[in-house]
Amino acid sequence: MLLRTGLRLLAISGSLRARSSNTALLKAAEALARPLAAVSLYDGLADLPHFNPDHDGEVPPPAVAAWRLTVGCADGLLISSPEYARGIPGSLKNALDWLVGDPDFAGKPVALFNASQRAVDAQRALLLTLQTMSAHIIDSASITVPLTGRAADVGDILADQGLTDEIRRALEALRCAVQDRRAGSANPETSSTGIP
Repeated sequence: MLLRTGLRLLAISGSLRARSSNTALLKAAEALARPLAAVSLYDGLADLPHFNPDHDGEVPPPAVAAWRLTVGCADGLLISSPEYARGIPGSLKNALDWLVGDPDFAGKPVALFNASQRAVDAQRALLLTLQTMSAHIIDSASITVPLTGRAADVGDILADQGLTDEIRRALEALRCAVQDRRAGSANPETSSTGIP
């Protein structure tokens, strides 16, 4: 059970908007994962300084050190990003730049939650960046849900049985990937149906 393994997932929204379909999607995942997994939504994206290798020495900026610690303590990541100008927002790319070369990030299981079926270029760009950083992308845990043009409200998402079923399946696939990583399994894509 997830409760015994203490599964900790970090949700990262690439949007800084107060009302964001990407953030709402991650908040819905947070609600659906309980009590079997703890999903925490990262809220420090806007506080990170602009990436500068000259400032990335033995003592990085405090916000960067806290960001890396938060990512390092997570068993897996959920990332949902909007598309701006056919790419990912600069704030999200900046956050990822601060993780390049971080030994705690390499091999980290990552699920991509796409809130718009039209945001294909952003997804490709995000995937390329994460693969370059040696993230372990879990395809079976990565989903696209049609929230474009709909109210970006967590309650609406949770009221849609089709959406909640898809989110639960993605969470279960991520859970399996985390457990297989812990066990050193050679088949991290194995899935079951532990999340009801």
